[in-house]
Amino acid sequence: MDNPGEASSIAIARIARTRGNRGEVLADLHTDNPDRFDDLDEVLLVFDGGGRHDPKKALRKKLEDVWDHKGRKVLKFEGVDTISDAEAFVGCWVMIPADQAVKLPEGTYFNHDLVGCAVSNLDGTLIGTVSGILDIADNSQLVVRGGGREYLIPAVRSICVEVSIPGKRIIIDPPEGLLSLGQ
Repeated sequence: MDNPGEASSIAIARIARTRGNRGEVLADLHTDNPDRFDDLDEVLLVFDGGGRHDPKKALRKKLEDVWDHKGRKVLKFEGVDTISDAEAFVGCWVMIPADQAVKLPEGTYFNHDLVGCAVSNLDGTLIGTVSGILDIADNSQLVVRGGGREYLIPAVRSICVEVSIPGKRIIIDPPEGLLSLGQ
Protein backbone atom coordinates (compact mmCIF):
# COMPACT_ATOMS: atom_id res chain seq x y z
CA MET A 1 0.00 0.00 0.00
CA ASP A 2 2.70 2.47 -0.96
CA ASN A 3 0.27 4.82 -2.67
CA PRO A 4 -2.80 5.06 -0.43
CA GLY A 5 -5.62 5.14 -2.98
CA GLU A 6 -3.94 3.15 -5.69
CA ALA A 7 -6.01 1.11 -8.11
CA SER A 8 -4.33 -2.08 -6.87
CA SER A 9 -6.33 -1.88 -3.63
CA ILE A 10 -9.63 -3.68 -3.18
CA ALA A 11 -12.55 -2.95 -0.88
CA ILE A 12 -13.34 -5.57 1.75
CA ALA A 13 -15.78 -3.57 3.89
CA ARG A 14 -17.48 -0.23 4.30
CA ILE A 15 -17.89 1.50 7.65
CA ALA A 16 -21.61 1.86 8.37
CA ARG A 17 -21.66 3.57 11.76
CA THR A 18 -20.02 3.92 15.13
CA ARG A 19 -20.52 1.26 17.78
CA GLY A 20 -20.06 1.57 21.50
CA ASN A 21 -18.31 4.45 23.21
CA ARG A 22 -14.64 3.48 22.84
CA GLY A 23 -14.12 4.42 19.20
CA GLU A 24 -15.27 1.20 17.55
CA VAL A 25 -16.99 1.17 14.16
CA LEU A 26 -19.38 -1.33 12.60
CA ALA A 27 -18.49 -2.40 9.05
CA ASP A 28 -20.60 -4.00 6.33
CA LEU A 29 -18.63 -6.75 4.64
CA HIS A 30 -17.79 -6.59 0.94
CA THR A 31 -15.90 -9.87 0.91
CA ASP A 32 -16.77 -13.54 0.71
CA ASN A 33 -13.90 -14.21 3.10
CA PRO A 34 -14.70 -12.49 6.43
CA ASP A 35 -11.92 -14.45 8.16
CA ARG A 36 -9.37 -12.31 6.27
CA PHE A 37 -9.73 -9.74 9.07
CA ASP A 38 -8.14 -12.19 11.51
CA ASP A 39 -4.71 -11.75 9.89
CA LEU A 40 -4.82 -8.03 9.14
CA ASP A 41 -2.67 -5.61 11.11
CA GLU A 42 -3.31 -2.55 8.96
CA VAL A 43 -5.93 -1.40 6.46
CA LEU A 44 -6.39 1.57 4.20
CA LEU A 45 -9.42 3.76 4.85
CA VAL A 46 -10.56 5.53 1.71
CA PHE A 47 -13.01 8.39 1.98
CA ASP A 48 -15.76 8.22 -0.60
CA GLY A 49 -15.46 11.21 -2.92
CA GLY A 50 -18.94 11.54 -4.36
CA GLY A 51 -19.34 7.91 -5.31
CA ARG A 52 -15.73 7.39 -6.35
CA HIS A 53 -12.75 6.54 -4.19
CA ASP A 54 -10.72 9.67 -3.64
CA PRO A 55 -7.05 8.62 -3.45
CA LYS A 56 -6.14 12.00 -1.97
CA LYS A 57 -8.35 11.24 1.01
CA ALA A 58 -6.91 7.92 2.15
CA LEU A 59 -5.48 6.97 5.51
CA ARG A 60 -3.63 3.93 6.81
CA LYS A 61 -4.90 2.70 10.17
CA LYS A 62 -3.62 -0.08 12.41
CA LEU A 63 -6.23 -2.49 13.69
CA GLU A 64 -6.25 -2.97 17.47
CA ASP A 65 -9.10 -5.46 17.49
CA VAL A 66 -11.74 -7.04 15.26
CA TRP A 67 -14.77 -9.12 16.17
CA ASP A 68 -18.03 -10.37 14.66
CA HIS A 69 -21.35 -8.74 15.45
CA LYS A 70 -24.59 -9.89 13.76
CA GLY A 71 -23.08 -10.56 10.32
CA ARG A 72 -20.85 -7.51 10.42
CA LYS A 73 -17.38 -6.77 11.75
CA VAL A 74 -16.62 -4.41 14.60
CA LEU A 75 -13.29 -2.67 13.98
CA LYS A 76 -11.20 -0.91 16.60
CA PHE A 77 -8.44 1.25 15.17
CA GLU A 78 -5.35 2.36 17.04
CA GLY A 79 -5.69 5.97 18.23
CA VAL A 80 -9.46 6.08 17.67
CA ASP A 81 -10.79 6.07 21.21
CA THR A 82 -14.02 8.10 21.27
CA ILE A 83 -17.31 8.16 19.42
CA SER A 84 -16.43 11.50 17.86
CA ASP A 85 -13.07 10.10 16.66
CA ALA A 86 -14.90 7.14 15.09
CA GLU A 87 -17.58 9.29 13.43
CA ALA A 88 -14.93 10.69 11.10
CA PHE A 89 -14.66 7.27 9.42
CA VAL A 90 -18.35 6.53 8.80
CA GLY A 91 -18.78 5.88 5.07
CA CYS A 92 -15.12 5.03 4.48
CA TRP A 93 -14.15 2.00 2.44
CA VAL A 94 -11.86 -0.49 4.18
CA MET A 95 -9.27 -1.54 1.60
CA ILE A 96 -6.38 -3.98 1.31
CA PRO A 97 -3.70 -4.40 -1.38
CA ALA A 98 -4.98 -6.45 -4.32
CA ASP A 99 -2.11 -8.91 -3.89
CA GLN A 100 -3.70 -9.94 -0.57
CA ALA A 101 -6.91 -11.01 -2.33
CA VAL A 102 -7.84 -14.67 -2.03
CA LYS A 103 -7.24 -16.80 -5.11
CA LEU A 104 -10.52 -17.64 -6.83
CA PRO A 105 -11.36 -20.89 -8.58
CA GLU A 106 -11.25 -20.75 -12.37
CA GLY A 107 -14.41 -19.26 -13.85
CA THR A 108 -15.19 -17.10 -10.81
CA TYR A 109 -14.45 -13.40 -10.57
CA PHE A 110 -14.33 -10.56 -8.10
CA ASN A 111 -17.26 -8.18 -8.47
CA HIS A 112 -14.91 -5.21 -8.76
CA ASP A 113 -13.22 -6.89 -11.76
CA LEU A 114 -16.56 -7.24 -13.58
CA VAL A 115 -17.60 -3.61 -13.12
CA GLY A 116 -16.62 -1.64 -16.21
CA CYS A 117 -16.66 -4.64 -18.56
CA ALA A 118 -18.34 -4.12 -21.93
CA VAL A 119 -21.17 -6.62 -22.50
CA SER A 120 -21.96 -7.85 -26.01
CA ASN A 121 -24.13 -10.62 -27.37
CA LEU A 122 -22.84 -13.45 -29.57
CA ASP A 123 -23.12 -11.44 -32.80
CA GLY A 124 -21.01 -8.64 -31.32
CA THR A 125 -23.82 -6.17 -30.64
CA LEU A 126 -22.89 -4.02 -27.66
CA ILE A 127 -25.52 -4.26 -24.92
CA GLY A 128 -23.82 -1.91 -22.43
CA THR A 129 -21.34 -1.77 -19.58
CA VAL A 130 -21.45 -3.51 -16.21
CA SER A 131 -22.17 -0.79 -13.63
CA GLY A 132 -22.60 -3.06 -10.63
CA ILE A 133 -23.49 -6.49 -9.30
CA LEU A 134 -26.77 -7.31 -7.59
CA ASP A 135 -26.40 -10.24 -5.17
CA ILE A 136 -29.64 -11.73 -3.91
CA ALA A 137 -29.60 -15.10 -2.15
CA ASP A 138 -26.96 -16.89 -4.24
CA ASN A 139 -28.27 -15.25 -7.42
CA SER A 140 -25.81 -12.74 -8.82
CA GLN A 141 -27.00 -10.40 -11.56
CA LEU A 142 -24.83 -8.13 -13.67
CA VAL A 143 -26.32 -4.64 -13.72
CA VAL A 144 -25.67 -3.52 -17.30
CA ARG A 145 -26.38 -0.01 -18.53
CA GLY A 146 -26.55 0.85 -22.19
CA GLY A 147 -28.78 2.48 -24.77
CA GLY A 148 -30.65 4.42 -22.10
CA ARG A 149 -31.68 1.20 -20.35
CA GLU A 150 -30.65 -0.98 -17.47
CA TYR A 151 -30.50 -4.75 -17.88
CA LEU A 152 -30.17 -7.44 -15.22
CA ILE A 153 -28.15 -10.31 -16.68
CA PRO A 154 -27.85 -13.49 -14.59
CA ALA A 155 -24.17 -14.15 -13.91
CA VAL A 156 -24.22 -17.80 -14.91
CA ARG A 157 -21.99 -19.66 -17.36
CA SER A 158 -24.88 -20.65 -19.62
CA ILE A 159 -25.54 -16.92 -20.29
CA CYS A 160 -22.12 -15.31 -19.71
CA VAL A 161 -20.31 -17.57 -22.15
CA GLU A 162 -17.03 -15.65 -22.28
CA VAL A 163 -15.48 -13.40 -19.66
CA SER A 164 -12.19 -11.59 -20.24
CA ILE A 165 -11.07 -9.56 -17.25
CA PRO A 166 -7.88 -8.31 -18.98
CA GLY A 167 -9.95 -7.35 -22.05
CA LYS A 168 -12.75 -5.89 -19.86
CA ARG A 169 -15.42 -7.68 -21.92
CA ILE A 170 -18.19 -10.21 -21.38
CA ILE A 171 -19.98 -12.03 -24.19
CA ILE A 172 -23.48 -13.22 -23.39
CA ASP A 173 -25.88 -15.69 -24.97
CA PRO A 174 -29.14 -14.41 -23.51
CA PRO A 175 -32.26 -16.57 -23.57
CA GLU A 176 -35.05 -15.26 -25.75
CA GLY A 177 -36.80 -12.30 -24.15
CA LEU A 178 -34.16 -11.53 -21.48
CA LEU A 179 -33.06 -8.26 -23.07
CA SER A 180 -36.62 -7.10 -23.69
CA LEU A 181 -37.78 -7.55 -20.08
CA GLY A 182 -39.12 -4.32 -18.63
CA GLN A 183 -39.57 -2.62 -22.01
